[in-house]
Amino acid sequence: MVGSPAADIRTQALACRDAAQVLAQLSSTAKAALLMDMADALDADTDTILAANARDLAAAEANGVGSAMLDRLALNPARLSAVSAALREVAALPDPVGTVTRDDVRPNGIRVQKVRVPLGVIAMIYEARPNVTADAAALCIKAGNGVILRGGSEAIQSNTAIAASLKRALREAGVPDAALTLVEDLRRETMLALLQLSDLIDLAIPRGGEGLIRFVAEHARVPVIKHYKGVCHLYVDRAADLPQAVALLVDGKCSRPSACNSLETLLVHADVAATFLPLADAALRERGVEIRADARARQWLPEAALATDEDFAAEYLDLIIAVRVVDDITQALAHIQQYSSDHTEVIATEDAAAAERFVQALRSAVVMVNASSRFSDGGELGLGAEIGISTTRLHAYGPMGLEALTVERFVVRGAGQVRA
Repeated sequence: MVGSPAADIRTQALACRDAAQVLAQLSSTAKAALLMDMADALDADTDTILAANARDLAAAEANGVGSAMLDRLALNPARLSAVSAALREVAALPDPVGTVTRDDVRPNGIRVQKVRVPLGVIAMIYEARPNVTADAAALCIKAGNGVILRGGSEAIQSNTAIAASLKRALREAGVPDAALTLVEDLRRETMLALLQLSDLIDLAIPRGGEGLIRFVAEHARVPVIKHYKGVCHLYVDRAADLPQAVALLVDGKCSRPSACNSLETLLVHADVAATFLPLADAALRERGVEIRADARARQWLPEAALATDEDFAAEYLDLIIAVRVVDDITQALAHIQQYSSDHTEVIATEDAAAAERFVQALRSAVVMVNASSRFSDGGELGLGAEIGISTTRLHAYGPMGLEALTVERFVVRGAGQVRA
């Protein structure tokens, strides 16, 4: 019989906290070796994990799950190999724990240092993303944290298989496997109880659709990193290299449209619209992209549907894009400031002054000049596998890697100094 959600999840969280204290005392060398063993365990269990994922996919398709979520859910040998490669990459990254970020001797002789330490216990709440099970575990463990993983029902078979491999590596290394706790009770009451554990959970990171993230943020009594959606923009300036801008558009929209760093809106300077939009139209339609455009843009996009305000606010996560012609960079910035979700914005331009104005005027977590929005990713930005993307201005903003899973504390060394 299933027990009380609150009692059961509290017991699991207590065990995770105790295990995290063991992790926090491991050396950098020991943590790196542990992650390498975890990567090896995933490789060894490839067939088991892919079989579990096939069961999840079959159930999701039978339940009418949409194409974007099916893409996030799906594993194959290449994707699973990339997951284990990401663990090895995290293992090789510098350990932030113990880093001294300030070292100062005060006039009275006390030595004041700020030193990075683990956060403690991280609760990851996510949907149909089985790779998050491994990515989150790797990053949390490398930073000396315990992690409680609560995935979605769509990926329960995949998550269970991945977690079993990783937990085996923990046990073999002499680390309590509660350091990686997978919540198998997927009742909403259990998730609510987890979010109330302010004495045990140090940070909650939800990853998934806007509805999930708002639910977590509204019900949590623990700090929450929020990332509601990714309405990412490409602005093609009057001074853009137009073939390059087409390449940025195609990669940003088409390489993986279900990703949160894919482009959702294209803004084009009026001076280049007549030349650029036919090029963009041909490139996008060749790849099956549906275009929704404002009245000005439709002069050069005759097959496009008329865009609405809802289109410019939408995170499609699909082969759909909204297009608008703007008078100048001022109007482009105003549009982005109105509709942006503070995720990622891109400008295509050869004008250094325009690029600098774009960077300085926007407050989004990632701003790019002549680079694809798809680089807005922890791995691509050198963080290793990311644990999430924050659009909340807390201690972390943008893609979150190892350093974002630590905090700075003061360490003071004296020789008997007193204030009196």
